[in-house]
Amino acid sequence: MLRRIGTTGLLVIALTACAGGGGTAGATPTGGKAAPPAPAASTGAGASAAASPSQADPVARALARLSVEEKVGQLFMPVLYGTSADSSSGENQARYGAQTPAKVIARYHLGGVILFPANVKSVSQVVGLTNGLQRAAKEVPLLIATDQENGLVSRMSALMTDFPGASVIGATGEPGLARDVAKATGQELRALGVNLDFAPVADVNIDSRNPVIGQRAYGKDPQRVAKMVGAAVKGFADAGVAATAKHFPGHGDTRVDSHTGLPVIKHTKAEWERVDAPPFKAAIAAGADAVMSAHIVFPKLDPSGDPATLSKPILTGLLRQKLGFDGVISTDALNMAGVRQKYGDGEIAVRAVLAGADLLLMPNDLPKAYQAVVSAVRSGRISEQRLDQSVTRLLKLKQAKGFLAEAPAASAAEAARVLRSAEHRKLTARVESAG
Repeated sequence: MLRRIGTTGLLVIALTACAGGGGTAGATPTGGKAAPPAPAASTGAGASAAASPSQADPVARALARLSVEEKVGQLFMPVLYGTSADSSSGENQARYGAQTPAKVIARYHLGGVILFPANVKSVSQVVGLTNGLQRAAKEVPLLIATDQENGLVSRMSALMTDFPGASVIGATGEPGLARDVAKATGQELRALGVNLDFAPVADVNIDSRNPVIGQRAYGKDPQRVAKMVGAAVKGFADAGVAATAKHFPGHGDTRVDSHTGLPVIKHTKAEWERVDAPPFKAAIAAGADAVMSAHIVFPKLDPSGDPATLSKPILTGLLRQKLGFDGVISTDALNMAGVRQKYGDGEIAVRAVLAGADLLLMPNDLPKAYQAVVSAVRSGRISEQRLDQSVTRLLKLKQAKGFLAEAPAASAAEAARVLRSAEHRKLTARVESAG
């Protein structure tokens, strides 16, 4: 087994990504066989004195121990219902076929969970929840994520410091403040057991009537936004929490909300390079752990009519190959209308993987999506090599943040000390006075 609960380290990932809306998911039984144990090393005269690279590499070792079903489970990050890992919920039963969050994690071998306000009651309760979720993950520790952008989208606002949102920080013109706020946000999330934030927003809000981005962006000037995004990524890194730049290739120039419709961005390639690309380039240069896709059609980047989340030319051709990003690509929430107009829930998950996505966030029907990906791997439509690429990226992220071999354990006492500290309240005042 890879996983142990440690007494140090406070990393927990709460994956709540989406363009600002809420959502849910579902699940099905797996019945997968565990991978056979690796053979013992030979002690004969011909045995090598040095371990092979795969034996020495913790990511390779972790990957080798996972069955196909377990690997597929690592890709998924649904919403789970309840305020503790063992709390029963009819919603969990109806959507996933298991009553408690712990049983859903075990049933689908989940690699991540995203937290929403319904999961949040008190500091000690959230710490107990994230620790309990980690204990339920038998194969590999979890990414526990949330959408804590600050401002309009703040899933943990009941407990955390009320930091200013991106538009307020952007108006100061001081990237150092963006870094400081991201660091402080990350420190508070980490104390709660959350190790992944779906932030910062890297969209350039050039349409003032944009119904979904607006004040969530740092502003309308691509170069200023790029500086703020790069600084925020570094701030999250300072806190030891994974940062996610969103929503690629750029959701800033639309009057359609991708939660309820399918936006079409009419920028030329040259306009994309000038307007939309700079913040994502800055995020990548700053070491962003993840990039989230947008459910938007961008005809000049891909004429197929598919949203970017399902577009290989955009996710693999543009983000991976042109921009050189080799971190985790997360989808936006797969229960949103913008990605569900042409395909069913199972096909959406398969196409997202084929396009280049690694993390499948909040599928509308988890059982159907999970089984569709397993079947696609079994049939060869998704090669095992392609599956391994995504799982390896997810494992590398966990290794980089220090919790691949040993799951983090949050402390209620430490969280009470960090959350809404005097230092963080002073930072809030400093940003507001600089605006």
